[in-house]
Amino acid sequence: MSQSSDQMELREEDITKHYARAVAMLEGFDHTPRIGKGAAEAPVEKSSGLGTRRRFRSTTPGLVTKRTARPEGVQLIARVEASDGDDPLVSSSQAGVLQALRRAIAISLAVAENYAEQTELADLKRANLEGGVPRGKEDAFSELLSAEALVTAHVFGNAAAFLLASMGGEVTVEVGEVDELLTESGQMALYGALWELDQDIAAHASDDSKLVATVAAFAEQLMEKAALRAQSAVRLEPFLAASWRVEADDFSVQGFTPALRSKGSKLTMTFKKPNEVVGNHIAKYQALRLSKMLMAYDFEKRLNPFADLGGFIFTFMGDGKPGTGKTTLIQMMAGLLNDYCQVAGYPFRYQNLSTDNIDSYQGKSGQNAKAFINNIIDPNAIGFGTIDDIDQLAGKRGDRQSSAGQLEITAVLMESFAGANTVVRGNCTFGMFSNYPENVDDALRQRAGARFLVDGPKTRDDYIDILALLMGKNHDIPLGEHELYAAQEIKTAVAKSFEAHSKPHEAGLLEVFDRVHSEIGELDTIAKMGTYLKGIQEADERFTGRAIKNITDAVKVRAMDFELPDEWMENPELFLFKGYDDKKAMISELRVPITTEMVIQEINRYADSEFRYADKSDEVAIENMVREFGRQEEAKKRYLEGQG
Repeated sequence: MSQSSDQMELREEDITKHYARAVAMLEGFDHTPRIGKGAAEAPVEKSSGLGTRRRFRSTTPGLVTKRTARPEGVQLIARVEASDGDDPLVSSSQAGVLQALRRAIAISLAVAENYAEQTELADLKRANLEGGVPRGKEDAFSELLSAEALVTAHVFGNAAAFLLASMGGEVTVEVGEVDELLTESGQMALYGALWELDQDIAAHASDDSKLVATVAAFAEQLMEKAALRAQSAVRLEPFLAASWRVEADDFSVQGFTPALRSKGSKLTMTFKKPNEVVGNHIAKYQALRLSKMLMAYDFEKRLNPFADLGGFIFTFMGDGKPGTGKTTLIQMMAGLLNDYCQVAGYPFRYQNLSTDNIDSYQGKSGQNAKAFINNIIDPNAIGFGTIDDIDQLAGKRGDRQSSAGQLEITAVLMESFAGANTVVRGNCTFGMFSNYPENVDDALRQRAGARFLVDGPKTRDDYIDILALLMGKNHDIPLGEHELYAAQEIKTAVAKSFEAHSKPHEAGLLEVFDRVHSEIGELDTIAKMGTYLKGIQEADERFTGRAIKNITDAVKVRAMDFELPDEWMENPELFLFKGYDDKKAMISELRVPITTEMVIQEINRYADSEFRYADKSDEVAIENMVREFGRQEEAKKRYLEGQG
């Protein structure tokens, strides 16, 4: 894949010139831990007559040692070579890990050097060596060194995780949070990171598979810690605004975003064809269009024309009663994307965040959710992430029944879907599904930009179609007077479904609509529609500015009310392989004008869902309080009887 126009090339000579320094670090250095607690034992070198390869003794039980720099310091090459016991030869995995670490250190030093040259840090370093930092520049020098340390640590972890991805297997290792993240300078950041990595290898790497898993897990934890620290750091704008590409490794540095390898997950789920989804006309139509929208993503520009023009669905909520077809809808959309990506040769990732990701260990549930997000948003792949039964997975704040793990997942999803650092490139989408959306935290639910009402089969024709579909062909029962699947003709069905939202469905919203309509007449101007929105807010205070944004996004989606032609998906040369500007122009030609009918329908569609959720949520809360009062009365009665 060629270099993106907004990326700078990190030249090979700029990386390899740091190899000697990287090897010196891996061979050994002294380090006194400042934050982390040492757990690894000191390496012991054999006598000169037995070779120079170092071995490690187990720590003597009960022996308390002083936390000082070890005489032999941190010797990662020796540590890695000793990870498989007494084998005198270096294994291919050990060699691969050391090569990856050397390469990752060199890349991090090269990027840090670029950062220093882009800022005044390089000049201040030279001045410091020549006689001292100029007066008045001391604070700036300190802040720039801290920023350089975070850049160095994150790029090192990022590159190491990326380079080791192809060596990973089924074995996983939990190394815990990184403690020794030092921010005095880039070099100190590497010393602290390598010291802690040495500790983790000693503690966890008992064979080659665990060695690779340990280093990879450490790299991911280092990235996460550096990115978290960077949220409150200063002088990082030059790093965040730039991006670098290492052509030889197909590796890119994009701020504090992990660069995952461009490989897709092999799906083993059962796919469904669109004609196998009966009813759910609007939800099916939007899923079909969203699947094709994702395929418009441009890997060179790292942006989707739909995200650029407006009308891309980054998050959506699919809700409906049990058995109405939510799982079938997921299987249909995943199947379409899988087929499209196979034709185009694009990597595709699908992943579901399930209740298995809730962990009893503090912080682990949040880590699982963040790993899920990072896997899907990887700009090197087309991604589709689902959170099925989100009401069970993500906790509702203020609900005493929500566990700490559930609340961790809620916090991660909220920050990832509409946080300060959220970037929508248009290469992925997230679907939240629930039978009971009223139990989802209000703020998290409002981060769903689109609403897919999964209401299942509705008409007589729908029920005939689904019966015929599920009966299969192994019978001789005649169909009778019915044109099979004619009712599922998507454009006709969708048009009727959208028209049905010209007036609200929920009683509370219909009352607001009728009152506003009687006061100001037809809602045919921006001012009148704004008055209607204010009336909705007065009826439900949870109808905030985020709701308006979601509505306007949905209107923009309606302006893209067209399907990309099937032949564009079947023959990638017609559209998918064209340049970004060509794709954008082709899409722009297909756009339709925004009408007042579209706006009113989308206001009603969104507000209906909020009123539906709110009514159910309030009713559930009331029922819970009634049960609680009943328990209290029964407990009081039994208590008084016992006292008597």
